Amino acid sequence: MIKHILFLASLLLGISQIHAQNFTIKSPDDRIELAVKVGSSISWSVSLDGKTVIEKAEAGMDFSSGSDFGVNPKVKKHAMQSFSSMIYPTIPHKDSEIKDEYEQLSLIFEKGYQLHFRAYNDGVAYQFVDDGKTKRNVMSEKVSLSFPAGTRSLFPQEVSMYSHNERDYLNKSLAEISSEEFCSLPVLFMTTDAKVLFTETALHDYPGMFLRGNGNTTMEATFPKFVLEAIDNKQSPDRNQILTKQADYIAEVSGERAYPWRVFILSDDDRTLVESNLTYQLSKPLAIENTDWIKPGKVAWDWYNANNIYGVDFESGLNTATYKYYIDFAAKNGIEYVILDEGWTKSTTEILDFNPDMDVPELIRYGKGKGVELILWVLWKPLDANTTQILETYKSWGVKGVKVDFMQRNDQYMVSSYERIVKECARLELLVDYHGAFKPSGLRRMYPNMVNYEGVKGSEHNKWSKDITPEHNVTLPFTRMVAGPMDYTPGAMINKVDTNFSISFERPMSLGTRAHQVAMYVVYEAPLQMLCESPSRYYEEQETVDFIVRIPTVWDETRVLHGAVGDYIAVARRKGDTWYIGAMTDWDPRELELDLSFLGEGMYKMEVFKDGVNAGRFAEDYKKESFKVNKSSKILAKMAAGGGWTAIISR
Repeated sequence: MIKHILFLASLLLGISQIHAQNFTIKSPDDRIELAVKVGSSISWSVSLDGKTVIEKAEAGMDFSSGSDFGVNPKVKKHAMQSFSSMIYPTIPHKDSEIKDEYEQLSLIFEKGYQLHFRAYNDGVAYQFVDDGKTKRNVMSEKVSLSFPAGTRSLFPQEVSMYSHNERDYLNKSLAEISSEEFCSLPVLFMTTDAKVLFTETALHDYPGMFLRGNGNTTMEATFPKFVLEAIDNKQSPDRNQILTKQADYIAEVSGERAYPWRVFILSDDDRTLVESNLTYQLSKPLAIENTDWIKPGKVAWDWYNANNIYGVDFESGLNTATYKYYIDFAAKNGIEYVILDEGWTKSTTEILDFNPDMDVPELIRYGKGKGVELILWVLWKPLDANTTQILETYKSWGVKGVKVDFMQRNDQYMVSSYERIVKECARLELLVDYHGAFKPSGLRRMYPNMVNYEGVKGSEHNKWSKDITPEHNVTLPFTRMVAGPMDYTPGAMINKVDTNFSISFERPMSLGTRAHQVAMYVVYEAPLQMLCESPSRYYEEQETVDFIVRIPTVWDETRVLHGAVGDYIAVARRKGDTWYIGAMTDWDPRELELDLSFLGEGMYKMEVFKDGVNAGRFAEDYKKESFKVNKSSKILAKMAAGGGWTAIISR
């Protein structure tokens, strides 16, 4: 009897394989091949130069009613097309011109849905599209990714889906990651032959994805459930909630719509991860008409330095005099914005009125008179409850934007709230900086007033930990930053080597050298970029400030000259006719040869800010120098342990 059963199972498997349909597309440069198999389910694999990078991936969606996607699918028709066009970003965080070139496989299924696969030179992506009209719930989405044996991951492990997504990247074998462990996106996988950065974009009215392990080389998607009830956490009711009731489904949907793009940036060259624009290319196009009012720039920021100003004849703190001091500093140094962070409101929930010690209308007037605009910090919870009135009030005062904090979720409601708030801000011509946020997932192309996201373990962690190491800093460009700009908040002027670092919430310091901090202004993408240190300290370090403020926050062209995840990076970026190079290393001293063949014809002046000869012992030691170079020049960037190197190259 057992033999008969085995024979029947073998026969059925054979019949299934006979009727399976196979499709293949290649990247425009023919290096990446994506093979799709439609049988009893939808699966696919991808190779780079003939070497398998993803062995088997499965895609599908389960619904409360109607047809599920990827269950006994039948292809009604398919199309393969080549596309090539140019994208000109409104706010170019990396490049002002992006060549959007790819091969697309479109599968149209009998049960009213589509699946689109794309192959680019730097990766692959897929997206489901629902052609139906039915209102129903998404019970789950199947994303199963099986990698070759021996694959490791830089795993941003989470302990809860209620999270700011500010994580370390743990180097773990996939076989070590149990089904109880999960991570937020983006996440980096390292096979023997290539690296794969997985994330998502075009995320609208749908929950953000997490990935969990299985104790083997397969990872599977998991999602926050639809929130039915959330109550205030008594310990911090203004910003934290307890999700008391969640549905058994992940999203409520109403028929015809596109789901997020699942994005895989892959290469055998780590530099490709940093240069890639795929998450932007796959986002929805611009959704607003007038964008002339959107002005990127730098920000003098108060919270990191705890308003520790000194050498003045007034008591510093949350008061009008202190913030006029910030505005004066910004004006003297050509810094476009000042943020009023936590403490400017009457209370954290009474956000339509201000702290009686701070005359906010006077500060706005004073700032405008000096060419400095103000951005107001605001908690998400009260803003979400009264969005239009609050934003219209802030606009009437004359502020330029809002920094929204403490979202800590990415369930369907929260994802939709992000878009609703940024859309309303666009109507009112207000900038948005999302703090306490998940990673960028497509909004910044539709609404370019969405100028920055946190969702990164940045320099504020210096106030309470030793986690922000040079190794962490040179991991971020290849992981979190691949998803989009990040509000890391650089600019610390109290710099220490590991042996003399100490934790101080009120007077924080950074690990690594001064030149390491300066290089972040070129390496880290942030159209709205912070200067986190106290203005009083900056006045003492005016030479450093003078160099930093010359570095733009948006770019016309980006080239990564050197890069190895977690070890080092050297990035060249162009703005107009001027080039900027930023290089950073981990705790290993390093020398990188920089080939300047990207320069145009003629001679250039190179101004360098680099580690001083004693930076390995005294991290604040630096040296400035300048000399002439041309496109034939090769320059040696020498960095101390935890060091950096920055150059401005102008005609």
